[in-house]
Amino acid sequence: MASHFEIELEKLKNVIIKIGNLAENQLIEAVKALLSEPMAEKKEVKKNEEKIDKLDVKIDEICQTIFALQQPVASDLRFIMASMQISNEIERIGDLAMSVIKNSKNIKDKHDLIVKFNVAELAKQVEEITIKMNQCFLDRSETTIGEIFVLNNSIKKGTDDTIHNLMNEMKSNSKAVVSGMNLVMVLKHLERVSEHCTNIAEHVHFMIKAKIIKHEKFDDKQ
Repeated sequence: MASHFEIELEKLKNVIIKIGNLAENQLIEAVKALLSEPMAEKKEVKKNEEKIDKLDVKIDEICQTIFALQQPVASDLRFIMASMQISNEIERIGDLAMSVIKNSKNIKDKHDLIVKFNVAELAKQVEEITIKMNQCFLDRSETTIGEIFVLNNSIKKGTDDTIHNLMNEMKSNSKAVVSGMNLVMVLKHLERVSEHCTNIAEHVHFMIKAKIIKHEKFDDKQ
């Protein structure tokens, strides 16, 4: 029969999975909004944002309860510490997804800009890294962690290049300034989502290996 401590750890794991899935869904809806694809109703997206905020608080409460009533061993302690960090990162992903949705509404002639600067491919990469973020927590796979670091590099480079090209477009075409600036903001939000996913991969690596690794150092090794 599982002890109270084991039950609390399992509850913590399940809540992390739940909040991660919600954030992943929010990001998918944000990409749909950017690419002008049919998305969930506004009230559903807003409801999910509220769920993420509540689960973030719940995770802190579970961790505090475990610390107050138990004396976790090293591996469990790493899991609890990493869970608190991961929860904060996921909550930020949810916020950024909402910002993408809001900014996307202000991009006129969106289709032309997205096609011209290949924004859809970049957005899909961010969607992919968010899915891998949840996968790495579930599987605790070093391979998936490495894939996240590599994908994050690609997203960073793609974002920098696209923003550079957008700035040149706005210099030569004044009509593209308002939409271009909103698209730049969306791209920066998506880049930050990628960074948060990569931070989560670092926390998972610490959880399974008891070793802190920064993705910059992983990139140097590669």
